[in-house]
Amino acid sequence: MAEKMRGEASSSSRGRGETLIVDHGRRKSTCGYCKSGSNTSLAHGLWAHSITVDDYQELLDHGWRRSGSFLYKPEMERTCCPSYTIRLKADDFVPSKEQVRVSKRMQKFLDGTLNAQNLDQFKDNPNSAKALDSSLSNASSSVMVSESVRKESSSGNCEEKHQSEQYMHYLSNKIDNAVSACIEKGEFPSDIKFPKAIVKKVAPQVKKKLTEISGDLLYTSSVPFQIAAALKRSLSAEKTSLQLGLLRNVETQNWQSLELSPKAVAEKLACSLDQQGELSNLSTKASNGHLNFFLNSNQIGSNEVHVSVNASAVSTEGSGANANHGCLLNSSECPHKRRKLEIRLKRSSFDPEEYELYKRYQIRVHNDKPDQVKESSYKRFLVDTPIIFVPPSGDGTVPPCGFGSFHQQYVIDGQLVAVGVVDILPKCLSSKYLFWDPDLAFLSLGKYSALREIGWVKETQVHCSSLQYYYLGYYIQSCSKMRYKASYRPSELLCPLRYQWVPFDIARPLLDKKPYTILSDFATVQIGTSSPSDVPENSTEQQYIDLDQEDQIEDFSDEDEEMEIDFESSERTPGYDSGPETSTIASVDELKAVDVSNIVLDLNGARVKLKDLQRVFNLIEKRHIDLLELQLQRYKKVVGAGLSDRMIYSL
Repeated sequence: MAEKMRGEASSSSRGRGETLIVDHGRRKSTCGYCKSGSNTSLAHGLWAHSITVDDYQELLDHGWRRSGSFLYKPEMERTCCPSYTIRLKADDFVPSKEQVRVSKRMQKFLDGTLNAQNLDQFKDNPNSAKALDSSLSNASSSVMVSESVRKESSSGNCEEKHQSEQYMHYLSNKIDNAVSACIEKGEFPSDIKFPKAIVKKVAPQVKKKLTEISGDLLYTSSVPFQIAAALKRSLSAEKTSLQLGLLRNVETQNWQSLELSPKAVAEKLACSLDQQGELSNLSTKASNGHLNFFLNSNQIGSNEVHVSVNASAVSTEGSGANANHGCLLNSSECPHKRRKLEIRLKRSSFDPEEYELYKRYQIRVHNDKPDQVKESSYKRFLVDTPIIFVPPSGDGTVPPCGFGSFHQQYVIDGQLVAVGVVDILPKCLSSKYLFWDPDLAFLSLGKYSALREIGWVKETQVHCSSLQYYYLGYYIQSCSKMRYKASYRPSELLCPLRYQWVPFDIARPLLDKKPYTILSDFATVQIGTSSPSDVPENSTEQQYIDLDQEDQIEDFSDEDEEMEIDFESSERTPGYDSGPETSTIASVDELKAVDVSNIVLDLNGARVKLKDLQRVFNLIEKRHIDLLELQLQRYKKVVGAGLSDRMIYSL
C-alpha cells in the first residue's frame, strides 16, 4: 500500500519526476504595491519540495507564481491589489517605438558611440530618451568632424578627459555621502529613497551666462532640486496618512517643519561637504538650489595639476568592484571602442558574482541598508527552486537548455551587468526577476532583457515547438509601476475564475472601472469594430509607457523587476496560516461536497491515499481525520481537481 518517497523518481507519464507539496495555507501581508496597511494583501500559498515542469505550467495557467520554493496565488476577490497573470505570444509581438529606441540605445553603447556626456544628459532627465537617441543618431557626423582634432590632441587630451569623467564620478559619490550624513544627523528622513547625485562639467558658454558668480566654476549638480521634490512628495503622503490616523511617526513630526526648498537642501549639502573635507583643490558653494564646485584661487591656471592630483583620489575611492564600472562607462571616450555583449544561460545556483551585483542593486536602487541584504534571503528568493530539471531530449519536445529554473547573465566586456531569473517550461519562458548594475540604468536593462527573452522564445521554437509564450508575471491595474507590462503587445490576461485568456485591449476598459473583474464574461466584447491588433500603437503606449517614465524620473529605475513580495523571508510567520479555518472560497458545507479520498499523502516517506489512511494507521483519531479532510478539501478547491489528484501532499 505504502511506498517510499523518491524525490527524483519518475512517476509521471512523461517521466519528469513528481510534485511533492509540503504544506499549504493562506498568506496575509502588507502590500508591496499600494502600501495600504498591514494584512491587506491576501494570497493562497503552497510550499513545494519538488514540482514537475508540467504541473508548474498548469499552476501558472491557473494564476499561480513562485517565490523561491513558495508558490502563491492572490485571493483575487479580497486582496487589495488584484493581480492578473499576463502573457504574450512571441511570434505575434510587435515592438513599440520606445522598445525600438531601447534596442538602438544598447547598440550605440556596444558600438562605442554612446559616451559619458550622453550618459550624464540622460541621467539628468530620463524622460528625454527621444532627445538622447536623436543626438546619438548624429554621432557619426560628430565623430567625423572631430576626428582631426582627436589625432592632433593625441593621447594627452584623451587621458585628461578620462580623468575628468572619473573626477565627476568621485564628486557624485561625495554628494551621496553628504546626503547619508544628513540622514544620520536627522536633517533628512531615513525612510525616503533619495536620487543619486549627478555631477556635470560646466561648459564655457554656460560660464559666460553666470556673470553673478565669481571664480572659476568647473562642476555643478542639480540634485538638490530632486531631493527637495522627493521630500515634498513624501511629506504630502505622510500628512495624508496622519490625517487618516494610519501613521504615528515621531521622526516625521520632527522634520515636517524643515525648509524643503532646493536652496535650503543645497546649503545643507554644501555644509556637509565642507565638513567631509578632502576637496583641497575645490571649494563648494550653494547657489539657487545648485551645488557648484570652484577651482581654488591658488589653483587657477593649473587645471592639469588639479585633475591629476584628484584622479589619484578617485582611483582610491573607486578601487575594487567600482573601479571596473568607470572603465566600462568611459571606454568609448578615446577613441571609440566596441564593447562585446555575451548572454549566458545557466541553471539556477548560487554565484558569488551575481550576489555581489544583487547587493549593489538592492542598496542603490531600492535603498536597502547593507545589513538588510542577506545571502540566505537572496538564496531563498532567487536561487532555490522546486522545479525538477528536465535535460534536453533531442526529439523536439525539450529545448537544448532543458526545462527548469535558470539565471540568464548579461556580460559586457567580461563584466556582469544584469541577471534575469527565469523558468523555462513546456509552453513558455516565465520571467521572474531581474537585477542590474545601477551604473548602467540609462540602458533600460529591464526593457532590453525583456526584448531579448522574447527573442529567445522565438528562436527556441525551432527546437521545441510547444514553447511559444512569454509570461511577464502579474499585471496590476492599480499599480502604475506594473502597467508597463501591457506595452508588450499584443498581450493577454488570465480570467481569475474560468482561467481563459482574454486580449488585454478588451480587459483594459473593464479594469479601469473595477479592479476585480471576471474577464471571460466579456471575452466576446469587441472594442468598436477593431481587433486588438488594429488598435493604434499609442493608445496603450501613451497610457502605460509614460507612467513608467515618470517612475524613472524619481529614481532612475526601470520596469526591471517583478516587485514580488519575498514571502519566504518570513517563513511560517503569524501571517502564514496553514491551520483549519472557514474557507474564503467556499463555505464549509460546500467544501464537504469536494471528494478528496484519492489524494495521495506522504507520511515520512510512506505513500497512502486519504481513503486508506485510517485503515493503515488505525491509531489516528477520527477528529484529526476530519480536520485533515477539511484542509485537503480547501487545498483541492484552490489548486483544482486534476492537480490535487496528481500531486503528492506531504504531512
